[in-house]
Amino acid sequence: MLKKIVLATVLAAGSSYAMADRDVGCGIGSQVWAGKSGVVPKILAATTNGILTNQMLGITFGTLGCHQGGTVTAQVVQFTNENSESLARDMSVGQGESLNVLAELMNIKAADKAHFFAVTKQNFSTIYSAENQNTLQVLSTLQGVMAKDSVLKAYV
Repeated sequence: MLKKIVLATVLAAGSSYAMADRDVGCGIGSQVWAGKSGVVPKILAATTNGILTNQMLGITFGTLGCHQGGTVTAQVVQFTNENSESLARDMSVGQGESLNVLAELMNIKAADKAHFFAVTKQNFSTIYSAENQNTLQVLSTLQGVMAKDSVLKAYV
């Protein structure tokens, strides 16, 4: 049972890698275990970040290893949280007002919006997977998808 809890915690925390250490994300755990190498410190950092769920504050205020100025800002988090259903619907079809507003908030250039829309549609099941239970997890996964795309990685 304990192994299942640890695994679930690590998986949940691992999906929050939006800002800092690409392996474990930003948060108190990333700060405490900063500079340590190896699997164990990364697991401990990810677990600490996941248990304390402090990424929202770090993203909002640019602290705890989270940087501001990227695509995930407090405005993006708030918009995504308040419009989660319509945004999910828009992403599933690759168009819509909510998706367009998200693109604007993320400073996606007009020339890249159609590509952004297509990528979100193509990766909808990944972005809104069952593991992504909250706004930060959805945005973190969206960041990961964008980071892998040759055009959209410029916005991460």
